[in-house]
Amino acid sequence: MNTKEIDKKYKAYSKYYENLLVNEGIKDVDERMSSYEKRLKEMYNSKEFKAHNVYPSTNVSFVYAVIAMCLELKKAGYADERIVPVVEKCMASRWDAFVKILKFIDLFPFCFSAVRKWNKSDHADRVKDGSVTYDHFELGKEKVEYYISKCMYVDMFSSYGIRPLCKIFCNTDRIAYSGLTRHVKFVRHSDLSDGDACFDEIIKIHR
Repeated sequence: MNTKEIDKKYKAYSKYYENLLVNEGIKDVDERMSSYEKRLKEMYNSKEFKAHNVYPSTNVSFVYAVIAMCLELKKAGYADERIVPVVEKCMASRWDAFVKILKFIDLFPFCFSAVRKWNKSDHADRVKDGSVTYDHFELGKEKVEYYISKCMYVDMFSSYGIRPLCKIFCNTDRIAYSGLTRHVKFVRHSDLSDGDACFDEIIKIHR
């Protein structure tokens, strides 16, 4: 990315970190924002970013913005167990609108059909660009099941030595499916942030 693009990305994503600092009651916000800006812009100029920024289905610039938040918080002495909920809280507004849409879809009997199509499309996009490796993907009439052995979200976090904190992105599935309770049951058996595979089942509920 050129300087103009980097500045644009920083402006778009820095609001989340500023919100985090305010939520945490941290007083030296300007100093910490300056540190975050320096780190993130250096990361955008890194060879790691260039290597990772090749997956259209993955918003790599946003992932890097979150990684930079995590690294800044670790530098400030935050434990991983605290970083995950703190970062999730600062980005709640990013997911709220999507969850509200899903809650509306959840009112209708065609809900599972919509979720099935969503998973089919997502699977196709991930396989096409190679961002996710599926060892198994089953698109049944009443259940979607998949087993993932490699994910570029996890690889990106791992490249900065903070693989467990990719839980922030692994949890977005749980957040999304929290809006679907009447016709769909989401079961996560494991994820790659702290295990060897991501194994999920999305099951149709009969009412």
